[in-house]
Amino acid sequence: MRPPNGPNDIEPPNVLNELNVVERQTANLPTRYPPPVPNAHFINLGRMEYNACWEVQRGLARRLAAGEIPDTLLFVEHDPVLTLGAAFHEENLLLTKDEYEGRGIAVVRTDRGGDVTYHGPNQLVIYPIFHVKEHGGDLHKWLRDLEEAVIRLLARFDLDGYRFPPNTGVWMNSKKVAAIGIKVSKWVNIHGIALNCDNDLSPFDLIVPCGIPGYGVTSLTQEKGREVTIGDAMQEAVPAFEGVFGLEFEEVSLAKNREAGA
Repeated sequence: MRPPNGPNDIEPPNVLNELNVVERQTANLPTRYPPPVPNAHFINLGRMEYNACWEVQRGLARRLAAGEIPDTLLFVEHDPVLTLGAAFHEENLLLTKDEYEGRGIAVVRTDRGGDVTYHGPNQLVIYPIFHVKEHGGDLHKWLRDLEEAVIRLLARFDLDGYRFPPNTGVWMNSKKVAAIGIKVSKWVNIHGIALNCDNDLSPFDLIVPCGIPGYGVTSLTQEKGREVTIGDAMQEAVPAFEGVFGLEFEEVSLAKNREAGA
């Protein structure tokens, strides 16, 4: 005979009922997720002379290569300047250097890819100082991803941008809206994207833009039929880049970025 009140006399708990009670108690609670942790920076440099900004890019690239800072997206507006890339052909300048400078347009030889393009007020220039090896390690993919970020940015304005192979960049209605020229060294990118927002497009008539004859340029303002500022475009550029590159950006100042990792 087994002893009374032994372990076999203890009624097991109804686990299923207890789970049902917990489910009923929590069913109406809102789901809470922790906010995403930023793993990249973006910096609004405002208006900056081209060569000064080029030096900023080189400095950040060195720090990124050394692991001192995360991927950093620069937004800037340049004074009027023509930049000549590694594939520049002299015949794509329609005036002399003195004539350009007489119109207040500087001429600068650069180490980016591509031919000649124009930067000026009210055009948003985007420089992704990114470690390309962390984003596929393939330069063709890298260029296509930069184009995709611009295409997604345009889509946020209900505009349809597209690629036009073999030409790099983003186009709308047979006109280029964004020029792209880069340099990658030790897998770190400098230079980037020039997106026409509400800038004066007439300086492009003084060159063969990107060395592609027979095609014009356009802008967000022209395509939307209303003013689209660089501030408007910058606001949409951040989520577009986040979506393409799987990053979470935090806005910082250039000084704070320089302090990162110190």
